[in-house]
Amino acid sequence: MAKRSNNPVNDCVRNFTENKGHPFKIMLGFYKGEGWTLVKSTLALTFQQLPVWVIPIVTTEIINAVTYQNKPLSYIILCSVIAFISIFQNAFSTFAVSKVYDKLVRRIEYSLRYSIIEKLQQLSMSYHKNVSSGRLQSKIMRDSENVEAMLASLFRHIFFIVTNLAIAITVTIKNSPIVMLFFVFVVPCEILLLRVLGGHVRKRNRKFRTEMEETQSDVSEMLELIPVTRAHGLQKREVNRMNRRLGSVMDTGYHLDKTNSFFGAGSWVLMELSSLACLTFTGIMAYQGKISVGEVVLYRTYFAQIVASVNTIINLYPQLTKGAESINSISEVLNEENIETDNSIIPLPDMKGGVTFQDVCYKYADGDRWILNNFNVKVAPGESIAFVGGSGAGKSTILNLLIGFDRPQEGQILIDRVNMMNLDMAEYRSQIAVVPQNTILFSGTVKDNITYGLDNVSDEQVMEVLQAVGLDELVDNMPLGMHTQLGEHGGKLSGGQRQRISIARALLRNPKIIIFDEATSALDSASEKKVQAAVDNMMKKCTTFLVAHRLSTIKNADRIAVVNQGTITEIGTYDELMAKKGEFYELKKLQD
Repeated sequence: MAKRSNNPVNDCVRNFTENKGHPFKIMLGFYKGEGWTLVKSTLALTFQQLPVWVIPIVTTEIINAVTYQNKPLSYIILCSVIAFISIFQNAFSTFAVSKVYDKLVRRIEYSLRYSIIEKLQQLSMSYHKNVSSGRLQSKIMRDSENVEAMLASLFRHIFFIVTNLAIAITVTIKNSPIVMLFFVFVVPCEILLLRVLGGHVRKRNRKFRTEMEETQSDVSEMLELIPVTRAHGLQKREVNRMNRRLGSVMDTGYHLDKTNSFFGAGSWVLMELSSLACLTFTGIMAYQGKISVGEVVLYRTYFAQIVASVNTIINLYPQLTKGAESINSISEVLNEENIETDNSIIPLPDMKGGVTFQDVCYKYADGDRWILNNFNVKVAPGESIAFVGGSGAGKSTILNLLIGFDRPQEGQILIDRVNMMNLDMAEYRSQIAVVPQNTILFSGTVKDNITYGLDNVSDEQVMEVLQAVGLDELVDNMPLGMHTQLGEHGGKLSGGQRQRISIARALLRNPKIIIFDEATSALDSASEKKVQAAVDNMMKKCTTFLVAHRLSTIKNADRIAVVNQGTITEIGTYDELMAKKGEFYELKKLQD
């Protein structure tokens, strides 16, 4: 059997890739290289199941000994001792199963979640723009849990089913072929139920999974929008919207429950009726003297095991389809090919910061209009340039291309005269900093948020950047200073304070290129002056790209470029553009 590598995560991804589109091949692939673990699990399961096989035989022997009095009393005691040992050891064998097999299943669950997270970090930003975070959260948590639950029970059930059927059939055929014919007649009725209802269960599970993903996405959006909802008095409308969504989940889940319930109830009724028929049939045979009284119990027990095994298959089927659907759901991520390209052909150990857009053309994948059309601009190392223009002019696209979130369809972007397409993006991005318009903070401390991704940063270094953005006084007044928890998404801070934390995070990195996307949009006048001073100071240390609607904030940029319909229509210093009295002049007049 093939050996598993030392990295279960890589094995997990390879399993999905090699068996693309085949959920049960993927399921079997989880066990690849785990031969010794399965052998140990099988041995432990054999001892765990021992009472199920031993007790019916012991019961038969004791009943026959009592009924026909053809065995000494010591024989009954011996049978009881054998039954006691088989029962007592079950506690130890059950623990052994948990220690060996359950550990394997939990490792698979971990590998699934880790693989999804790792793949999400590799997928392009266009993918993340089109897939809701709630849906992805469901794949990481709920679908991985479904697969784990399926694997946890599948191996055990298959082992129990195979061994129970083998022993029950072997003993029955050996002792009474007529009773075996009765078994053969009844058991297919159970299998027929599986074929009739199986398709409905599969469809219901798929629909419920889709509903849950969409609902989780809506819940995530609702939580994000609570401040907006409350500010505009839309609570009732939002509650009604979620009520409709939750009602849809309730209805879909209810239909799934009904299908599963009918599925289980039907199999139970058939099992009990067939067991009653078996008891009647073997009772008549015993009455006629064709079998012993004890054998009535034996066949009744073995028949129950055969029917229970078939019933287990039937009840396991919904869980298998649920797990298979979750495997398909996870496959959507792990087999996604929209990965951010990273050629890493040319190293960039010490970036200078020169940037050139050379005949760059860009449009959205599903769009017809060029957002940038033969866009050209050259920015020298250490130079600062600001882009202004109306909405939809292409300013944000310029920044996304510079960060590497998007790639141009035509033309090229040169970083220190090297085509960005040939760079290691992680290496490149480690030398740039981005201050986005929408501040992203997490529920850690002030220092955690500022030093995110950096190691061995002293409190003195953090305090220095806090002073640069005018937050030193605020932090000093916090209960634990920079070690104070900010709450989820930095909820304890104002919008302007959150923005300045984001700027401090960028400043601490001493980047070669820094990108400000409306960095001062959420600041009041007093805060803006403090941040503007920090921004002006940064302009002297690295290449700076700015996008701003407040034209007064870019006055000190080396050059200002007016972008219109995907191209630069004016470029120059602030004073030059004002003196020209062209587009920039008109934009400035509108803000005065």
